[in-house]
Amino acid sequence: MPVLDGLDVSVPSGTFAAVIGPSGCGKSTLTKLVAGLMTPDEGEVWLHGQRVTGPRKTVGMAFQNPVLLEWRSILDNVILPLEIVAPKMPTKDRIARAMELLDMVGLTGFEDKRPSELSGGMRQRASLCRSIVHKPEVLILDEPFGALDAFTREDLWQTMRDLRAAEPFTAVLITHDLRESVFLGDQVIVLSGRPARTQYVMDVDLPADRTLDVLFTPKAGDMLHTLRDQIKIAQGRTNEGTA
Repeated sequence: MPVLDGLDVSVPSGTFAAVIGPSGCGKSTLTKLVAGLMTPDEGEVWLHGQRVTGPRKTVGMAFQNPVLLEWRSILDNVILPLEIVAPKMPTKDRIARAMELLDMVGLTGFEDKRPSELSGGMRQRASLCRSIVHKPEVLILDEPFGALDAFTREDLWQTMRDLRAAEPFTAVLITHDLRESVFLGDQVIVLSGRPARTQYVMDVDLPADRTLDVLFTPKAGDMLHTLRDQIKIAQGRTNEGTA
């Protein structure tokens, strides 16, 4: 059985799309297709007017596990993509770019530490810096906050909001957290059960500079209720009573 079947997803340039759906429906497969790490058996993937046929330098990625290299300092971990995609860039410019981002996420003073010396939330901040250090056109986020506690996760939502404001990019976020999808997304794409299709698309009509308090407003509550109902449909649980 195919993982995705007839999936049609369009993310406008410069926007932030959150993708939700039942476990195992193919959300991570979608990110690999967008990143060029997989090629579809049928259909095509396009980024900014070009067909995706393989990995692209203009794509950044962050995962649930930060995968930082223990033998490198935090600064050197953040710089790593620049060593790959911009090998001729002067070292001082690489350092300046990395330090700019580390300062933005509150990691100034930790640049010489090893990953094991940082908390999980701090490691994920460094991972986010690494994913955008080369100024990608597209950022793919595959549940980057899923393994963190609730308070750290909400703190990083705000960090992601601030990074996006300072470093414009098109983003695709895979998440199981409906609140996260509404807080960060300009649109929320709901995938059906496997094989996944686009079941529902919601435009998030909330301020761009939103704070966590917006999640407790009636408008956000209505959005979350709608998304919960859509997930029930995707899971085939439409006949269940309301809890």
